[in-house]
Amino acid sequence: MSATGLALFDTTIQKTNAWLKDLLEIGGWGDRRTAYRALRATLHAVRDRLTVDEVAQLAAQLPMLIRGLYYEGWDPSIRPLKERHLEEFLERIERELRGDEKLDPEQVARVVFEVMQRRVSEGEMEDVKLMRPSGIRALWPTQEHASAASTGP
Repeated sequence: MSATGLALFDTTIQKTNAWLKDLLEIGGWGDRRTAYRALRATLHAVRDRLTVDEVAQLAAQLPMLIRGLYYEGWDPSIRPLKERHLEEFLERIERELRGDEKLDPEQVARVVFEVMQRRVSEGEMEDVKLMRPSGIRALWPTQEHASAASTGP
C-alpha cells in the first residue's frame, strides 16, 4: 500500500529516509531533525560555492526531496561565493546550525560528505571535490574509506 498515493513521492521519501539513516549512523546523532539540519547546512555551503552548471549536475543526483532542500533559498545570480578557506566554509555551516551548539561544523561536514560519497556517483563527487580549495577537500573521506562503506544510491 502506498503511503502517499503516488509512487514517485513514496520513492523519494524512502531514498531520503535512507540518507537520514546513514547520517544518523555515521554521525551518532540521536534524532532525525539533527541529521536533516546537518544535511541542509552542508549542502547549502557546498552549493553556494559551485557554478550554476555544477549546482544542477549535483542536484540531478539527489533524491527529489533532498533536491528541494538543496535548492531552498538559492539565488544563482550571486553565486558562486569566492570563500577559499576552511574556516569560512565551516562558519557557513555553523551559521545554518545556530541554536544547536552541540554540533561541530567540521564533524557535520565530514559526516555529510561521507554519505554523499556513498550515494552520489563517484564522478560527480570528484567534480564537486575538485571545485573546493584543498583545505575543504581534506574533509572528504578517503577513497578507500568511501569504497569500503559504499551502500549505493
